[in-house]
Amino acid sequence: MPPPEAAGWQVPAVGWLLDHCPSEYRMYAVWRRHPIALAWVTTHHLDAQLGAMRTAYRGLRVDLADDVEPEGIAASLAALEAEGARLLAARRAAGLLLEAMQGHTFVPRL
Repeated sequence: MPPPEAAGWQVPAVGWLLDHCPSEYRMYAVWRRHPIALAWVTTHHLDAQLGAMRTAYRGLRVDLADDVEPEGIAASLAALEAEGARLLAARRAAGLLLEAMQGHTFVPRL
């Protein structure tokens, strides 16, 4: 992703944001015309996905104990944990993009 001060940086940012939303979002031209609105919606979408992953993680062992063998439960929990970490990183990145689109500047820290 190019830095916010680079010309045209919002074009790849919009593509990245659309990659983290349902594919149907690509049908709506409004998101390309108003990337800040897309960034805002994407953060909410990722928050909802994180909430769903956390709920699934908490309930999987109890809800599926009679239907899935212990190895399957463990593998499912590991997959949910990995997906939760991926979603958390994506949510942080989307939040930073939203802030950049709102004109916030970032100072590198050493």
